[in-house]
Amino acid sequence: MTAAPGGRQKERCPWAAGSEALREYHDEEWGVAVHDDRCHFEFLILEGAQAGLSWTTILGKRDGYRAAFAAFDPMAVSLFGEAEREGLLRNPEIVRNRLKIRSAIGNARAFLEVQSEFGSFDAYIWRFTDGRTIRNAWRRQSDVPAETAESGVMSRDLKRRGFRFVGPTICYAYMQAVGLVNDHLVDCFRHAEV
Repeated sequence: MTAAPGGRQKERCPWAAGSEALREYHDEEWGVAVHDDRCHFEFLILEGAQAGLSWTTILGKRDGYRAAFAAFDPMAVSLFGEAEREGLLRNPEIVRNRLKIRSAIGNARAFLEVQSEFGSFDAYIWRFTDGRTIRNAWRRQSDVPAETAESGVMSRDLKRRGFRFVGPTICYAYMQAVGLVNDHLVDCFRHAEV
């Protein structure tokens, strides 16, 4: 909690209490509707990298990912070859997992194909929620699901298109991050704002 105008404390989702970086991410980004393809690509890479790790770890490496993955330019990343892959495996500023690195490069290629087919990745991805943010009304963190029917459908379609590290749980975390779903708890000050 932080002080709100009038001295009251702002309520936040409990997961945001772990660090200043988590609070900033929660307060400024999480759940805000994204319509920029580069930002979509960034969150696809970061959510895939998080698999088996904490979001705090990924936030701490976000600047390293920006530098290593050409400021999340999918065209540039799609052109990475063996030399770039090997360089990424030696880069301590990112998660050095061979499968995650290969998937990020392959996902860049799949991302470009989606852009070509739909005009933008944004036009494609918002189809899974009929172009609107799904607004939930959870009261406790334990009520928030790890995946949903929508994230399952998204996962299957992304995999069919060649994406990897896009299981239903990763897809749901991505949906939360880019505002396809609003999972701020009802008592959180951001619930009404996003």
